[in-house]
Amino acid sequence: MSKGKKIVKFISSLVTSILMVVLLVTLFMVVITKASGNEANLFGYQIKTVLSGSMEPSFKTGSIIAIETGGDMTRFQEGDVITFQTEEEIIVTHRVIEVNEEGQQYITKGDANDGADMNPVLSENILGEYTGFTIPYVGYVMNFANTREGAALLLIVPGVFFIGYSVITIGRTLRHVKKLVDKEEVKAD
Repeated sequence: MSKGKKIVKFISSLVTSILMVVLLVTLFMVVITKASGNEANLFGYQIKTVLSGSMEPSFKTGSIIAIETGGDMTRFQEGDVITFQTEEEIIVTHRVIEVNEEGQQYITKGDANDGADMNPVLSENILGEYTGFTIPYVGYVMNFANTREGAALLLIVPGVFFIGYSVITIGRTLRHVKKLVDKEEVKAD
């Protein structure tokens, strides 16, 4: 096999692998998110999308972060990053800067904010603690994938490419097999 054909075969295999991984990861994330009511929850960890820049540079807008749910919600100390629900039912992830009343209330602040949050966070409003796991910009894709159009686009387009590529590969293989069969027939005559 020539060097050019080896390179084409390698690139072909690489493209196939990338398409398959993208398709499977997207499918997995969409199914997990939809099954859990738009909260991706896996082994006690929830995946959250960062929608504001209040915690930059710790994590950028559009990142996904993992939070560990459950446990004693009065355990947090200054410097811990917690995710909580506000009175307006907004989910926020900020850093604890002060602990009041033996862990029953926390004063929080976004790293990029000038001052502390207006209201203390009650321990019963805490959803979990940031684990240190962040992937930048994936949150944009996850939010888009949670829309009807996004799920269709992110699942169907890679699927169509994968099927099209498979049809081309099968066609090439059949042509190659036909050539081998024709050669054998010529030898037999």
